[in-house]
Amino acid sequence: MSDHTKTAFSPVLKRQHFIVREMGLSDYQATWQAMKDFTNSRTAETCDEIWLLQHPPVFTQGIAGKPEHLLCNTGIDLIKTDRGGQITYHGPGQIVAYLLLDIRRLKLGVRELVRNMENAVIDVLKDYHIKAVARIDAPGVYVNHAKIAALGLKIRKNYCYHGIALNVDMNLTPFSYINPCGYQGLQVTQTKDLGITDELEILSNKLANQLQEKLLKGISIYHHDH
Repeated sequence: MSDHTKTAFSPVLKRQHFIVREMGLSDYQATWQAMKDFTNSRTAETCDEIWLLQHPPVFTQGIAGKPEHLLCNTGIDLIKTDRGGQITYHGPGQIVAYLLLDIRRLKLGVRELVRNMENAVIDVLKDYHIKAVARIDAPGVYVNHAKIAALGLKIRKNYCYHGIALNVDMNLTPFSYINPCGYQGLQVTQTKDLGITDELEILSNKLANQLQEKLLKGISIYHHDH
């Protein structure tokens, strides 16, 4: 891990009822291990968390992913992970929001959880008068048929981890080296190319707030001391 990557759990921001951690540029493998460790050690009293971060360039392949969706050798690491979905790309300039949640306590089924994640991105973009949609056949968020956000989850004993990635201001070229999320020729876009000038930090905060609003809808009482 380089000096420019980190998995430090700070600073901690307390918004509404989740703990939100802003973790900067974080190594994928170390972050994935940290998510598994957090999930394995959590109890019924553990607060739910959202981790906001970016990754150095990396391809990740879902548990049922097909390696042939990586079209060429690019020199970018490919990591086989335990989330759902096919191959996607992460890199600087992309907001990754990892959701470490007790979905039973939140009264969320998996489909509703996915829908709420997608709707959070849709509403962030709606603030900028950009119409985005979700697709039943291909989870994620799309603007004019181009994918702007990808998601993948792991559910273990009513706990979830992994999350959603929103393209903001990044090098999109590596997406051309894969069939994004398993779809040949799928176009990819980002907020910068849609005319949004707000920086990643502002969009991260908006996404975290929208995720909390959507995910807490089913909870009338949720008391935890942070």
